[in-house]
Amino acid sequence: MAVVIRLRRTGRTNLPCFRITVTDSRFPRDGRSLETIGLYDPLKKDRTQAVKVDPERVLHWMKQGAKPSDIVASIFRRHGIPMVAKAKVVRERKRDGKSATAQRRVASKDARLAAKAARAAARKASKKAAAPAAEQA
Repeated sequence: MAVVIRLRRTGRTNLPCFRITVTDSRFPRDGRSLETIGLYDPLKKDRTQAVKVDPERVLHWMKQGAKPSDIVASIFRRHGIPMVAKAKVVRERKRDGKSATAQRRVASKDARLAAKAARAAARKASKKAAAPAAEQA
């Protein structure tokens, strides 16, 4: 289950108000939610009162793996709510050099080039042998 923190629209026509909810990403925008963790009213004049969020619940859900939407993340940044970032895992390559497929490809190419060089040498030898016979005739 992919959990996201996103806005759920409430209010009436031309007077939007949003709930900041934790929901499964498969649920519709205004559908079922797991928990409501705050409110966002974009029409409030005082920006400090436009957002009401429970920072403890935000951190709880972020630690559980919930990812905020772009808009919610910008709201959190604007209001100083810390974001939990997962540490990036740096994977080391287990093999030295190229993969088995790449090695086969290189070997095949080398074999084709060797066969091509052998054909060119054979053609050159046959032309040399044919040249003295043409001069005698």
